[in-house]
Amino acid sequence: MKIAYNQSPELAYLYLDGHLDFTSEQSLRLKDSLNQLQAWHRQTQLPGYIAALQQLQQQIPLDTTAVAACTVTADVRRKVSLVAQQAEPLAAGLVGMLTPDQLQHLEKKYAKDNAEAEDERRSDSSKIRQSQRYLKTLSRAESLYGTLDEPQRAVLARRLEQSRFDAKLLFAEKQRRQRDTLRTLQPLTAGQAPPDQALAALQGLVARSLMPPDTAYRSYLEQLGQENCQTFAELHNSTTPAQRGKALETLKRYEQDFKILNAQKS
Repeated sequence: MKIAYNQSPELAYLYLDGHLDFTSEQSLRLKDSLNQLQAWHRQTQLPGYIAALQQLQQQIPLDTTAVAACTVTADVRRKVSLVAQQAEPLAAGLVGMLTPDQLQHLEKKYAKDNAEAEDERRSDSSKIRQSQRYLKTLSRAESLYGTLDEPQRAVLARRLEQSRFDAKLLFAEKQRRQRDTLRTLQPLTAGQAPPDQALAALQGLVARSLMPPDTAYRSYLEQLGQENCQTFAELHNSTTPAQRGKALETLKRYEQDFKILNAQKS
């Protein structure tokens, strides 16, 4: 975690550069902005993460409920939203430097990624996709609790089999966000818009990403979130004292990592 966090500005830069192919000047501007964002996050957000982990350590030995699990999820979403809000002014300063050619590069990147995703979806059967989702969920659970026994694995398998998870809906929302991004950025490139207009446009884009405009899709996400909270509560309540002890150790390691990162200047 410490290595990934300290390298996060460079990793974010590589991801964004792969989509927009920055010039040298833009690269310097973006790297500086990402370093500023990380410095803000290290100083102002990590203490909250540490406090949240300490609170979770008090709760982990006890049984839980779906409501309690969703409370934690809501707090995570709130923290993500704060980071997005902090990044908006930095992004607004960079967007005006983008060129129409770079937006075309972004559009082609979206198209390539979507085509690859479609090919993967067509080549994999629903059973294979379900198995992959189960294995990912199992890996996350065991990274917290350690090895799960067969009845606990059966809980995960049953809950996932009954889930309303719909990969097609998620892919459609991903494409909506891509179209929204392209439409939002197009009138902002090459300094076509004043800074306050660019900032307002990006704020709207982020808001639509965090809270999709389609009420039916928002309802689906809410229901899926409730399912996930119920799955976590059912699995947690089936764990043994030893497994909860392993989870407690894991949370303590995360807390210690965040304390070390918070103490670092860069």
